[in-house]
Amino acid sequence: MEEKIFNLADTHFFFNDLEECDQVHIDDVSSDDNGQDLTNYNFQADGFHAAATNASLCLATGVRGGVDWMRKLAFRYRRIKEVYNQYRNNVGGLLGPVKREEWLQLRADIENLTDNWVTLALKCLSIIHSRSSCVNVLVTTTQLVPALAKVLLYNLGGVFSIENIYSATKTGKDTCFERIVSRFSRKCTYVVIGDGRDEEHAAKQMNFPFWRVSSHSDLAALHHALDLGHL
Repeated sequence: MEEKIFNLADTHFFFNDLEECDQVHIDDVSSDDNGQDLTNYNFQADGFHAAATNASLCLATGVRGGVDWMRKLAFRYRRIKEVYNQYRNNVGGLLGPVKREEWLQLRADIENLTDNWVTLALKCLSIIHSRSSCVNVLVTTTQLVPALAKVLLYNLGGVFSIENIYSATKTGKDTCFERIVSRFSRKCTYVVIGDGRDEEHAAKQMNFPFWRVSSHSDLAALHHALDLGHL
């Protein structure tokens, strides 16, 4: 699966270009986008990659490339967003027939080995997604581009809008949580679901309830609570 994730990220999401230019959120560089029509735009020949290999352009120090380079960066993130939205409910269409079959087989194998872990998680996420007043937000320590590929390949695109996916690689989860609160406001009720110390710690900092999921029974209990409307 890891191989497929990086393959999709490289093939469709410019990961070769963007690995050193990671963003927290898909729209973080959109202010540098001039809205140009990208239908016939040649990403391979726009000179971005050559400039991107000069790592100082992308360092966390905040050193940015020139206006032209930033615009090309923004174009890539816009195209990723378009592809994600187009295929979030049809990953097989993005992969093509041969890779689609391999992917379906791999997913079946994973479900088999994990006692349908993804199916159960998806049931929980689908209940949340179906409520008009609720939304699923993902905060991950994976870099944004491979995280998007991962969401698609685990068939979670339907329950996570691309705007609700945040990468904590550079900033940490607590910073992402603060950012989410400033976006949705303090008036919302937040419940953090996870299995790691960093999200539990970040949840505590924000006074959010934390639902630990480290076993099937935790996931089943979460589904039960959601199903009965307790959560």
